[in-house]
This record gives sequence, structure tokens and C-alpha cells, in this order.
Amino acid sequence: MRPDLKALTDLIVGDTQADRVVPPTGFTASLTVFAAGAMAFLAVFALALSLATGRLADRWGEELAKSSTIRISAPEGQLAAQTAAALRVLETTEGVASARALDPEEQQALLEPWFGPDLPVDALPIPQLIEVIEEGGGFDPQGLRLRLAAEVPGAVLDDHTRWRRPLVEAASRLRLLGWMSLILIGATTAVMITLAANAALTANGQVIRVLRLVGARDAFIARAFVRRFTLRALTGAAGGMVLGAIAILLLPSEQVAGGFLTGLGFQGWHWIWPLTIPPLAAGVAFWATRMAAWKMLKDLP
Repeated sequence: MRPDLKALTDLIVGDTQADRVVPPTGFTASLTVFAAGAMAFLAVFALALSLATGRLADRWGEELAKSSTIRISAPEGQLAAQTAAALRVLETTEGVASARALDPEEQQALLEPWFGPDLPVDALPIPQLIEVIEEGGGFDPQGLRLRLAAEVPGAVLDDHTRWRRPLVEAASRLRLLGWMSLILIGATTAVMITLAANAALTANGQVIRVLRLVGARDAFIARAFVRRFTLRALTGAAGGMVLGAIAILLLPSEQVAGGFLTGLGFQGWHWIWPLTIPPLAAGVAFWATRMAAWKMLKDLP
């Protein structure tokens, strides 16, 4: 049997004699369980951040890509005529599903967050806004701008490109930071478990020498440490994952008005992802402890 498969079999089945080599308690046991639990807890939030920002980027991109705005600035006597002309142009524009001019109450609602509810819309020269909803592959923005320039001189088309791109880029970078955090969490877990394994091996140096004298092979000793530390990491990560999932459940539910702050969590089948954290933590512990054990055993006289 290959050494890797042998080690994996021993990890699952166990060896009562080998388990006695590693002390079941002590600061290394507590350190391993705590480190794995803390890292798993943080990994749940990093994973939730990555998935939430991915959904946010997709939603912002889809919502902003489906709508555009036309802003008409004209003298009071010409505003209604230019608005009607712009609507006629939009009716014959391919890729436009619908277009409507916003009424004064809707425009006031849009300005209320900045200027308050008492803004006198009727007394101010506020441009007329037209909401444009796209269909299919959308319209040709450059062609529509040329038509509006010829028929509606006071109209300005905003296809939300300058708003959409920074938002989507920001969400995509947040998603990347989330995945990078997961990688750093895994690396930190490996380092801490390696330190704990080295400390346990060093503390049991005399025991290991005696075992060698009575005929124990290094593979037997290494398997004992690998199994014990892997199971500790699995137990700690499972606890940290459960606590992290509970904390995610206690966050506010996703709301459109709340945007990203109320959307940090898992949806649907994405709840499977946290369940992968304990096995991954155990895998990191397995290889980290295995490498540390063989290196330490090789260096021991």
C-alpha cells in the first residue's frame, strides 16, 4: 500500500497503540482546537463575503444595464414640447421596451435624500427626467444620442455606464479580497498547527527516543501525531463553522434598500459551502502535521 494511502487509512481507522504516543491534553491540544475553530469561524465570514459580493456585482450589473435616463434641460415654455419629442424618438428606437417621463412627485422623491422633503420642485428649474427600460440586447447609445441631438437639443442620455462600471469593479474586488482572505486563513491555520505539532514532538523527545529503542518505526510515531492533530483540527473547525453559521443566520435578511450591508450571508445551495470548511481544515492539519513530524523525526538523534 502506498504511504499516503496507508496514512489516510490509519487516520480513519485509528491505532490504539499509536494514539498513546501523543498526550491527549496539554496546551498543544488546546492551541490546535482553538486555532482551527477561530480560523473556521473567520472562514465562514470570508466565504459569505465572497458569495455576497458576487451576487451584488451581478445584481448591480443587471439592474443598471437594463435602464437608462434622459435628462432634458430647456426653458419652461419648451420643456413639455421637448419631452414629448424625446418620447416620440424613443418609441421608434430599437431595443427600447418602454419610456416614460417622471412626474414631479417622483422627481422630488429622488431629490429628497439630498435636499429634504420640503424642496419646492415646481419653483426650481429642475430638468425633466425620462426613464428608459431596455429589452433584448438594448439600444445603440451613440445612435440615440445623435438622434436626440438633432431632434431634442436639450436632451442628455445617461446610460449608467459611468455609474455601473465602478460599482461592479468594487464588488468584484471585494469578492477577490474574500477569496484571498480564505487562502490566508488556510495558510495561518497550517502555520499554527505546525507550531503546535513541533512543540508536541519536542516535548515528547524522550518518549520518541525510547520508542525507537524498543523498535518503533518513525512511520508509526508520525501516524500517531498526524491522527491526533488532524482530529483536533477537525473538531475545532466543526465547532467554529457551526458558530459562524449561527452568526450569519442572526444577521439582518437581505433587503434592496439595505444593499450590501443586509445581504451578507448564504442563499440556497450555497449553504453547502460552510460544510466544506471542517474537512479542508482537517486536510490542512494532516499535511502540515505530517511534514512537521517527518522533519522533526529526521532531525532527532
